[in-house]
Amino acid sequence: MKKTISKKIAIAIDGPAASGKSTTAKLVAEQLGYLHIDTGAMYRAITWKVLQKQISLDDEKNIIALAQHSTVRLLATQEGNKVLLDDEDITNAIRMPMVSHAVSAVSSYDAVRTVMVREQQQMAAEGGVVLDGRDIGTVVLPDADLKIFMIANVEERARRRKRDLAKQGVEANETDLIHELETRDKKDSTRAASPLKKAQDAVELDTSHLSIDEQVEFIVARAQQIIDSK
Repeated sequence: MKKTISKKIAIAIDGPAASGKSTTAKLVAEQLGYLHIDTGAMYRAITWKVLQKQISLDDEKNIIALAQHSTVRLLATQEGNKVLLDDEDITNAIRMPMVSHAVSAVSSYDAVRTVMVREQQQMAAEGGVVLDGRDIGTVVLPDADLKIFMIANVEERARRRKRDLAKQGVEANETDLIHELETRDKKDSTRAASPLKKAQDAVELDTSHLSIDEQVEFIVARAQQIIDSK
């Protein structure tokens, strides 16, 4: 059940792929009556379009131009957020393996991130938001009221990714997923533009052995402390 909170804050949740950010952020937002902004989905949407247009992942110029002339929107519905690219619903398509493999390369371009960050900051301007991604607490919302950095061991993250893919009817090998996640971590952490890193004032939350409910409870409790102190 949603709670009506009068004092709205901004919550930033960062962490590597499959650490549980999106699911947890969505449920935290529901409990607080906030808007959930899945920034990773926005980058995935652009990546999906790059792949559909058969643009090489090395073609920085055309990828940037595509991002600058695309419209990505998150639409809240009773079934959860819908991801609209140029008014087309691609919510399920952006979770396919081909997008997962390519999104790190597309999101590494500074000009692409500039476009997406501007959109994210506009949506978050009035507070009452929960954003999750890889650079929320460091770049997108450096002044966020609460910053959480979620981690989990790579084996657990691979199991989660395998379960998510199975729900979409996609079979995946867990060993391959571990390799994919380790490669993604290295790319995300070493890229020049907005690398994945923990903000100095972020609270680290290891979700390896936590249930989703426990993760949500931890963050909501921290948020409530900040709200009550305002």
